[in-house]
Amino acid sequence: MGCSSCSTGKPGGCKSNGGCSTGGCNRLNVHDWLANLPFSDPDSDCRIVEVTFNNGSRKEFYRNNTLQPFMKGDMVTVEGVSGFDVGMVNLSGELVRLQMKKKGVKEDNPEIKKIMRKANDMDLQKWRESKEREKPSLVRARAIIIQLKLDMKLIEVEFQADGRKATFYYTAEDRVDFRELIKIYASEFKIKVEMKQIGIRQEAAKIGGIGSCGRELCCSSWLSDFKSVTTTIARYQNLTINQTKLSGQCGRLKCCLNYELDTYLDALQQFPNNADTLELTRGTAQLIKKDIFKNLMWYILPDSNKQYPVPIDRVKEIRAMNARGQRPDELGAIELSPAKAEEKEHAHVELVGQISLRTLERNSKKRRDKEKAQQQKQQPQRPGGSQGQGQRQGGQQQQNRPPQQQRQGGQQPGGKPQGGQGQQQRPPQQNRPQQQQRPGGQQQPKQGGGNQQQRPPQQNRPQIEKKKDQPPQNDNA
Repeated sequence: MGCSSCSTGKPGGCKSNGGCSTGGCNRLNVHDWLANLPFSDPDSDCRIVEVTFNNGSRKEFYRNNTLQPFMKGDMVTVEGVSGFDVGMVNLSGELVRLQMKKKGVKEDNPEIKKIMRKANDMDLQKWRESKEREKPSLVRARAIIIQLKLDMKLIEVEFQADGRKATFYYTAEDRVDFRELIKIYASEFKIKVEMKQIGIRQEAAKIGGIGSCGRELCCSSWLSDFKSVTTTIARYQNLTINQTKLSGQCGRLKCCLNYELDTYLDALQQFPNNADTLELTRGTAQLIKKDIFKNLMWYILPDSNKQYPVPIDRVKEIRAMNARGQRPDELGAIELSPAKAEEKEHAHVELVGQISLRTLERNSKKRRDKEKAQQQKQQPQRPGGSQGQGQRQGGQQQQNRPPQQQRQGGQQPGGKPQGGQGQQQRPPQQNRPQQQQRPGGQQQPKQGGGNQQQRPPQQNRPQIEKKKDQPPQNDNA
């Protein structure tokens, strides 16, 4: 509940930039719709002014004996307890009489305090200093309550503008003896102490918050009259008795349950009274609920768990038959078909050429590559293939690849040297002659289980002379 310029930050607004729920704007405001209307008798103007304190959480009426005109939003200095207080004018003029009549306050009441003057700079400076003491005092006051082990909850501390008096608002379920607490507060804060007990709904109004509807709480924005809310109100509206959904921020039933109660009571007047039970041949039908939107009454039979919707006219007819001592055979329930959404006929759209099958083609290609790899693994080894040309005397030579030189001590089958150390093979290079074998060992044929990668044949490779102690090898490449 903020002014129109609060989000712009202009001097005309409260400069809260839309943070009205944090207490930046005044609460419980009243629109003066009689402010610009002229009166025929100016002397009959109301001399009472409504002043708000602590951002609108407290309102009081004050008599304007200074005959100085005050407008809404003016800061005024009023009489306080052994001093003065500073508040903001909330309402003035003829509309104040309507508010006083609503709250039962007479205009000639001698207990109404007076407005001293319009607040000056010194009054506003003291008022700001007193407001700065409220939060530290609240923290210290709560710590004292914990030390004394009192069963009470301190909600808010409100200082008077001159700093001579403070009001402590608290909630408690039972009666609390705080005589010792008042003495400690008076000596701790050097002020006059006033303890005021409030209800849980008033606590939520002072703290404020956002309700389940997404808006600011009614009690902190505009509602000032708290009426009792019972579960009977929820039953009239056919609401499920769920404390979690029906409770507000204060932990009590929501005040908004009273808003539509009168409408529901008017709609229930057309339903027959004393229709909780209906006598039938099959037994007694019990009333479950009433649907005021469809004008139906739902009943349940003793031999079935199904609920039967019965029109109001049929219920009145059965009640008349029961009054004559007759029992109908059937309840006369109607069948309710669920409302189906109308299916719209879509226009024909040509989709040829607009749907891509790349995903299916990609999966099919992966499947073909996988099957091809499996077939290659299952093929038997061929002589003269990629694995070599069999065993020969003196060792084995792979196709188009020069044999590697062996170390002394021999080599294990499978290409691993004896002794557990691997032998690094150099890549084949062009125009490089075959290396001769070292004495003391002989190259063993490889027995690898898989197909080995073929290397391209080396070009311009010269013939190497064979050693005398080795038989000649046939080159089948």
